[in-house]
Amino acid sequence: MGQSVNLKANKPVASFSNIDNAVCNTSLGYAKDIFRRDFQKTDGRMLYLYGYEPHIEAPIDFTPTPIAKGGEFRWHPLRQEWNIYAPHRQNRTFKPLSANDPLAPSSRDGHETEIPFTDFELAVFENKFTSLHLQAAEPAPVKDLKMARANGHCDVIVYGPEADGNLHSIGQDKRRLLLAAWVDRYKSLFDKGLKFVLPFENRGDEVGVTLHHPHGQIYAFPFIPDVQKRALSAFQNGYDLTKDVASFAPEFTIADAGGMSAFCPPFARFPYEVWIAPKKFSPGPWAFDETQSDGFAHLLGEVTRKYDAFFGRTTPYMLSLHAAPMGHEDEFHFTAQFYPLLRAKDKVKYLASVEQSTGLFTVDVMPQSAAQILRPL
Repeated sequence: MGQSVNLKANKPVASFSNIDNAVCNTSLGYAKDIFRRDFQKTDGRMLYLYGYEPHIEAPIDFTPTPIAKGGEFRWHPLRQEWNIYAPHRQNRTFKPLSANDPLAPSSRDGHETEIPFTDFELAVFENKFTSLHLQAAEPAPVKDLKMARANGHCDVIVYGPEADGNLHSIGQDKRRLLLAAWVDRYKSLFDKGLKFVLPFENRGDEVGVTLHHPHGQIYAFPFIPDVQKRALSAFQNGYDLTKDVASFAPEFTIADAGGMSAFCPPFARFPYEVWIAPKKFSPGPWAFDETQSDGFAHLLGEVTRKYDAFFGRTTPYMLSLHAAPMGHEDEFHFTAQFYPLLRAKDKVKYLASVEQSTGLFTVDVMPQSAAQILRPL
């Protein structure tokens, strides 16, 4: 496997409103088609290359290495929640030298990375140190503990071949390409029967990032996690986020674009927390129209830029996309949520004993003050 170029796999990906790999992306009204190349690596993992040009480079053939296929779920009887146990992740790559960057392109002089090509635009591949796997084994019983196989999927999504950059600096075209890849992966993972898909990005040492090459990840779960289950329950019981988004303006709003609003929610748990949400109901990025897609991509860059401008440094944050779980597209309103890990330029917001033990966050900056600070930047 991985010996030949698969030109058939270079096909236009779906439109944002109709996820169907046979549909040409020109239906978006976007200026450029977006293509996806499907490639199976020598270790069996799939690699998907997204770009504005078909990717036709011949692959570099490497010796496959063993891949662990997930861990196990264990139920916490007091917290009433599942947790993932994946001891093989202890040996994952940790802050390698730039010469050993596993997310960079490979070279034909023997330098091997996760991407067996010398160039690419945007890449998605199954995490080598995955916590969840569709072929995860049944766990060995532990007394009377409630357990389950860690069924699911974990992707790494690499924004480009460059070792430096962020969601602002990569530019609008690359953010649109990232959005197309997210939408395509939502469709593929839902088609596998997974119930909730979470694209996310961890940025900065304070968040625990071990690879600084610009990238994100996607976790897909066989059930709806507790946080999203509670959100779904709120929506089902009548909570109207679109009404709140309208009422938050202008005091809590920091930017608007293309029918999207970026705002500091008045119930934020982190200092300078920012959400991006459609002003009209939408279950997820696959349902965005062209204007919303452009606006959402723009605001992803703007929020990142504003953070770095305010803190005067690379801002550590957690970004996650909260779209509708499978089967709940008529109820769940999409948000993208930024949780910065700073409360001032040189002051980290630590999640210490109270937050960890009770789930009650102590917020050091009033959300309306955060909005007032971030808005003019």
